[in-house]
Amino acid sequence: MNDIRQQDATALRTELLAGTISPLEALGRTIERFNAWNPIINAIIHPRLDQALHQATQVDLNQGALAGVPIAVKDLGCEQAGEPFHCGTSFLRNLNWKSSYNSYLWSSLETAGAISIGRTNTPEFGSTITTEPTAYGATRNPHEIKYSAGGSSGGSAAAVAAGIVPIAHGNDGGGSLRIPASACGLIGLKPSRGTVSAGPTKSEHRHGLGIDGVLTKTVRDTGLALDVISGLRYGDYVTTELPIASYSKLLAADPGSQKIAIATFSAHPACVDAVNKTASLLEGLGHQITADKNPPEWFSDDVTDQTIVLRTIGMAQELYRWGEEIGRPITQEDVEPSNWWSAELGNTLPGTMYVAAQNWLHHWSRRTSSFWNDFDLLITPVLGSLTPTIGLLSNPETGQQQLRELIGFVDQANVTGQPAISVPVGEHKGLPIGVQIIAARGHDALLLQIAQQLEDSEAFTTLSNEL
Repeated sequence: MNDIRQQDATALRTELLAGTISPLEALGRTIERFNAWNPIINAIIHPRLDQALHQATQVDLNQGALAGVPIAVKDLGCEQAGEPFHCGTSFLRNLNWKSSYNSYLWSSLETAGAISIGRTNTPEFGSTITTEPTAYGATRNPHEIKYSAGGSSGGSAAAVAAGIVPIAHGNDGGGSLRIPASACGLIGLKPSRGTVSAGPTKSEHRHGLGIDGVLTKTVRDTGLALDVISGLRYGDYVTTELPIASYSKLLAADPGSQKIAIATFSAHPACVDAVNKTASLLEGLGHQITADKNPPEWFSDDVTDQTIVLRTIGMAQELYRWGEEIGRPITQEDVEPSNWWSAELGNTLPGTMYVAAQNWLHHWSRRTSSFWNDFDLLITPVLGSLTPTIGLLSNPETGQQQLRELIGFVDQANVTGQPAISVPVGEHKGLPIGVQIIAARGHDALLLQIAQQLEDSEAFTTLSNEL
């Protein structure tokens, strides 16, 4: 575990401030890892190494909490003025489209002194849980390249797991931080809704389902990054009260004895074993464990059906918006078949169905909220089965059924807006397995404290040390 901590952003900042390494030398190490790994795993699709080298010569180490730290940015959200913005699509790649403005998120990272080495691969519009866009090809898992790095933040996860960067931006509208974290043996926190601003051009991500975050190797790096990117901005549609102290400081606090429920439903035995291992460890740390307990209706198929309404209408709106941006309608030839099908379905659904779906999901969230009067945390698998191989979900005959079996544990926290974290406590045949921990909304710090306890207990899978 100490080996991992020696590689993280927090340790790098200590070296930089002590003068034992310069920003240019730190970036040189990053570039070495990039050259060794990126041709194999296809994580960073828009490298900006020359610009990063120039920035490294100009760093003021007192500028902010990430000054001199190399990072990567997912090519979906986190817009950077003048940088490519393709969202995994062929039509934006062909136009060499670049963002015209900085998102609030990137402004926060840039103000903190982070040095972006490039933008990472993502499935087209981030619409699935593996990263295999037609436009840029598959991102492979650094632990075993025939397997996926997950999605939709798969490029970012692969970049961190391979040790190219210690921190990478991602976002999560349906497990898109937690799933690649599980696949690659990382920490992936989906913050509470309203913790990270979606501005300036959006009021919220993915109809309230999505939010930005980061992928890291250590809990302390997640806290460090969350301190940088969290905060309310004028005009934010949904907000969540932040803790008085920083997340980094709260990591050292004792969370006390928490009441924790465990739900594994019908997951793969290896995923169940990882959950049970986590529960046993936490029980040994003084927490109270209740098995086979979950919020009411938590695994209802109706949740999936209602989120499909939001996502298909959302895809139709996305294609319409991009048509307005590029000055012509988006056609079937411009996008992948699954997203075209989704948009076509969305175009047939009336606006009343969209409003009804939102209302249903709001009421469902209220009905599940009683659970959090009795329990502080819920632990589940991240995925219902093992990390898929490259190409598994694109099989037209079996892909959709495989997808439904995999994602039954992640959407719920996107709907409720609760924080959820994937921690790497399991493995199966050399591949990491993450376990998901969910807290009540606004209790992100509690998740980090529990994850820190697991990390300190040497529970984390250390496969990443072998890369």
